[in-house]
Amino acid sequence: MERLICLLTGYVFGCFLTGELVARRRTGAGAGRLGTGNPGMANLAHELGLGWGLLVLLGDVLKTALACLIAWLLSGAALGRLALLWACLGAVLGHNFPFWRKFRGGKGVAVTCAGLILYAPLWGTAACLTGLGVTLATGWLPLGAVVIPAVFLPLACLFCGGEAGLLAAVLTGLMVSRHYHGLGRILRGEEPRKFRPGKSE
Repeated sequence: MERLICLLTGYVFGCFLTGELVARRRTGAGAGRLGTGNPGMANLAHELGLGWGLLVLLGDVLKTALACLIAWLLSGAALGRLALLWACLGAVLGHNFPFWRKFRGGKGVAVTCAGLILYAPLWGTAACLTGLGVTLATGWLPLGAVVIPAVFLPLACLFCGGEAGLLAAVLTGLMVSRHYHGLGRILRGEEPRKFRPGKSE
């Protein structure tokens, strides 16, 4: 029951799409009409400017932190720090599949990063920095995004226990599923290197 409470708490907070709010505030239209239609930081920053993208990032981090805090208050006594990871998974599910938007949401990169760092600051930060490094080195955001939970997965298994490893595996699967098309374009040589500093294709 405690796990379900954390999962549902995360989902409710995750359904709040900061990018949708920012897009409507800035343009009067939803994020679905901007660029790729994704209500995430990367798309909003590309379409509206870096400042607006950072605002989206801040909102996504805050909603994840609030979900983890409430989950901790409700179920921390029973689950310990795992309450944070269950809330993180719920927040990613809510962000990616919000019920009010016909289950069409974002890709959960910022939410995943925030949740992993909150759960395991050292290993979460290491995984996020690795993903950032891969993105900057290759220019491919889909690759860097998938690397983040994939790097965290073995660390969770080794240092945080089997349940944490299982949740990390689910988060990795979700990230791969949300970047499936981008990874396919990378393999076919069709994905532009948009995130390579000083270089473009």
